Amino acid sequence: MCSSTGYVFKTVFLVFILSISNAQAELILSAPPRESLKAGNELYGPLAEHLTQLLGEKVIYKHPDNWLHYQRELRNDVYDVVFDGPHFVSWRIKHLKHSVLVKLPGTLEFFIVTKKSDDKITELKDLIGKKICGISPPNLATMTVIDQFKNPVRQPDILPVRGGFKQVYKEFSSGSCDAAVFRNNYYNKKLTADNRAMTRTLYESTPLPNQAISVSTRINANNRDKIVQSLTHGEGQNIARTIVKRFGGKKVKSFIPASQQEYLQQAELLEGVVFGW
Repeated sequence: MCSSTGYVFKTVFLVFILSISNAQAELILSAPPRESLKAGNELYGPLAEHLTQLLGEKVIYKHPDNWLHYQRELRNDVYDVVFDGPHFVSWRIKHLKHSVLVKLPGTLEFFIVTKKSDDKITELKDLIGKKICGISPPNLATMTVIDQFKNPVRQPDILPVRGGFKQVYKEFSSGSCDAAVFRNNYYNKKLTADNRAMTRTLYESTPLPNQAISVSTRINANNRDKIVQSLTHGEGQNIARTIVKRFGGKKVKSFIPASQQEYLQQAELLEGVVFGW
């Protein structure tokens, strides 16, 4: 009886250990929750399948439920392949020893603007205590605003907006806030000349490196090289084209190689801030 019980116990224990090992063997691809679960699977699922074939290891796409979930999983080092903004890439390099592999071409720049008709707001410090419309933190544009006001008791009041810069402009133009933050591409290309003429630029950020893919220490150097080669010159170019066009623009054809050095400073946008991280 004891022998039989012991055998069953050992079998169950072995199955349990194997299940843990199999779960740990899966590499996880993720990105911020900027779309629905269905849209996320459609956008990133093909890349996960391609990486599975490329690396010879199972890669699955894991869609975060929301921003808080995404941030928690980042902090817990759950993800192995991540595509997101330079502030998150930089944070993972600093705290999780991630390696940045490829990035979108170009840079990210942001404008803080107010209405030209508002003669009470003519410089950045005039925004202290005022409302600024921006995409909900930890969006990079909004974190760039917060970074300009180091004293936590002397900051603007961020009005979080969902729906992208188009909705930010709608809220700003309707009078919901005293100022707004836009990516330069949206401000220069999506707003009309008349729209821009009605604004005053208070701040223009320094260029930041674009969104990038970084990987965890669980992906070895050989596989990192495979990913770079595939996404910049190989079959992965076609697989990732939908991602590239959505976040890089219609003219961008593929990711380009990224260097670790480019992403060493942007973690400062997240460090020591309460709002958003």
